[in-house]
Amino acid sequence: MPELPEVETVRKGLAPVLEGSTIRLAKARRKNLRYDIPQDFSERLEGNKVTALKRRSKYILMECEDGLVSILHLGMSGRFNIHAAGTAPELEKHDHIYIETMTGDRVVYNDPRRFGFWLFSDVNSIDDHDHIKNIGPEPLGNSFNEDTLLTAFHNKKTNIKAALLDQRIVAGLGNIYVCEVLWRTSVHPETAAKDISKKQIEAIVPTIRAVLGEAIEAGGSTLKDYAQVDGELGYFQHSFKAYGREGEACLKEGCGGTVDRIVQSNRSTFFCPKCQR
Repeated sequence: MPELPEVETVRKGLAPVLEGSTIRLAKARRKNLRYDIPQDFSERLEGNKVTALKRRSKYILMECEDGLVSILHLGMSGRFNIHAAGTAPELEKHDHIYIETMTGDRVVYNDPRRFGFWLFSDVNSIDDHDHIKNIGPEPLGNSFNEDTLLTAFHNKKTNIKAALLDQRIVAGLGNIYVCEVLWRTSVHPETAAKDISKKQIEAIVPTIRAVLGEAIEAGGSTLKDYAQVDGELGYFQHSFKAYGREGEACLKEGCGGTVDRIVQSNRSTFFCPKCQR
């Protein structure tokens, strides 16, 4: 599942084509993806101007001039492809949605597994939408800091790995980047969140920002289906220090340990039992 860096990379790729553009054509080639596609999909988008392309957690929010907001989610295999005017090839089997701007550029949503979705809301009620209302602070924003995390962890018995994956505590973090953060800060993934010290939190918060920033700069991480809107693959996976490195030597200087893998909440956790305590 694409995490914050992958979704932000897609948003940044779509923004130059969509922001400020008027949609000439909007077509859904099937009635549903994970959820039903809005019945008035074409009617609401055609002739509308895109004023902003934003990201909230793992969702892309496409705001239009009349107040319409499209909530876009990539699911497990969804991706957007951009074709400049006059260069769009024939639509493929899994090209389920496409829009064209007045300048002729085409944006195509392809999703073989159909776990992604495209829903409508509006700018005045987006914060109350079922997919948005319970999301915590953005980890790259000012509302996420040591104090907010300390408060969120107070008396929380769940392990630190699960706590950081909880979208109500912090938005957009997923399995890959939490593993990397805990490795960098030498925190054992099974430690109860309530037992994380203030000093550890003061290390975790900036490390979250650093890891996400580096991943965005690298275009995200490509494991299976993810690719950027220009077809390029992200390459942050080449910088993994913990994730996917089971049985390999820990890369922390002077450690000498070996990366292990455990399963937490049906997800693989990679960590070094020697330096993460």
